Amino acid sequence: MTHIIEWDEKYSVDVPELDEYRRQLMDMFNSLIEIRANKGDEKDVTNLVTEINEFSKIFFSKEEKVLGQKGYPDLDIHSKAHRQFIKKAIGLRREIAENVDHLAIEDIVELRDWLIRHFEIRDTLFIPFLRIHKYVDACESQ
Repeated sequence: MTHIIEWDEKYSVDVPELDEYRRQLMDMFNSLIEIRANKGDEKDVTNLVTEINEFSKIFFSKEEKVLGQKGYPDLDIHSKAHRQFIKKAIGLRREIAENVDHLAIEDIVELRDWLIRHFEIRDTLFIPFLRIHKYVDACESQ
């Protein structure tokens, strides 16, 4: 049974740069799941968990910047959700601090699924907001 999830347009927020971050983060999770499933090198696992931690911070920061520039009214709530993810991701890093074998595929899948739910539920809330701003910006520039 595979836990790999492929990119789907339903995860898109219609902002190419943010969608690319989403794809990359999903790819990282898929790689981590594959490495763990195949009992891959401990160093690769550790490096990938660290990379997910660092990349998610960059991604969330970029997303929050885009939303903040447009005045998204629920930015505080959205940012809190991002901090929950980062806290959980740091938890993965702690799990492997002493022994990579402590990191179960189920823990990785649980965190990845949290991210997917975030894409599907929370992020879809700001899509109409950004589209309206995109339309208004286009009208103002004419």
